[in-house]
Amino acid sequence: MTVTPAYQVTHLDELEAESIFVMREVVAELERPVLLFSGGKDSIVMLRLAQKAFAPAQIPFPVMHVDTGHNFPEVLDYRDRRVAELGLHLVVASVPEALASGLVRESADGMRNRIQTPVLLDAVEKHRFDALFGGARRDEEKARAKERMFSFRDEFGQWDPKNQRPELWSLYNGRHHPGESIRVFPLSNWTELDVWHYIARERIELPSIYYAHEREVLERDGMLYAVNEFLPARAGEERFKARVRYRTVGDASCTAAVRSDADTVEKVIGEVAATRITERGATRGDDRVSEAAMEDRKREGYF
Repeated sequence: MTVTPAYQVTHLDELEAESIFVMREVVAELERPVLLFSGGKDSIVMLRLAQKAFAPAQIPFPVMHVDTGHNFPEVLDYRDRRVAELGLHLVVASVPEALASGLVRESADGMRNRIQTPVLLDAVEKHRFDALFGGARRDEEKARAKERMFSFRDEFGQWDPKNQRPELWSLYNGRHHPGESIRVFPLSNWTELDVWHYIARERIELPSIYYAHEREVLERDGMLYAVNEFLPARAGEERFKARVRYRTVGDASCTAAVRSDADTVEKVIGEVAATRITERGATRGDDRVSEAAMEDRKREGYF
């Protein structure tokens, strides 16, 4: 008698299947999707999911990076190498170019997160993208927790949290008029810990700054920022070396590191499992502007 072994679907298998289903739905329903790819861990995981969703064919859409010009060099190097390895078309929406052309103006605090929005919307209009895959997760921040998997944006790229479409039984509505678009978040139901378990399972390479390393930093507002050309030390601030890693990667002028000895994926998983502070809450200075900072930016058209 032949006994068929029990087939078990893990939590990660379920998350992966949901994300792949969402990506395939977008390609089936919409005409010009693009994947937002910064070289950060969530966009890297989305790229792996896209590979699986459309294998053995090539990924059927380009990737786009909204480049603030305030980048960590390790992340840019990774972005360019990964795009070349997969033979992808990279669209760069450049904030420095937008500053030079007068599309946007430098903010008083030097942070460029807020002025990314018009640069993103200009690129969407120029390339006529009607669906943008983003790596946002609901566990990151309360404004992101409100957003649906398919997030409708009007002709100005704006999000209205009171005007969202139902998503019962995983039925997604991608209908839109010319000029409107859909932001799509395949990782909505993932947590930071899920992302790291998936990175471990799939043996996904990440930029080195996600793991513990020694770096020159300064302490500002209770957070450790790398000293760099975009974030010079202020009067009275002490520069010192510390062993740190980054939980999230964004603009180098507003993304902080955390003290850590986690130099392997297994150690990072242990660290993340023990923490009770979200990655953005612990490391993003731009989210501390106000209680509703992220929601305000999203209403304007932010990721």
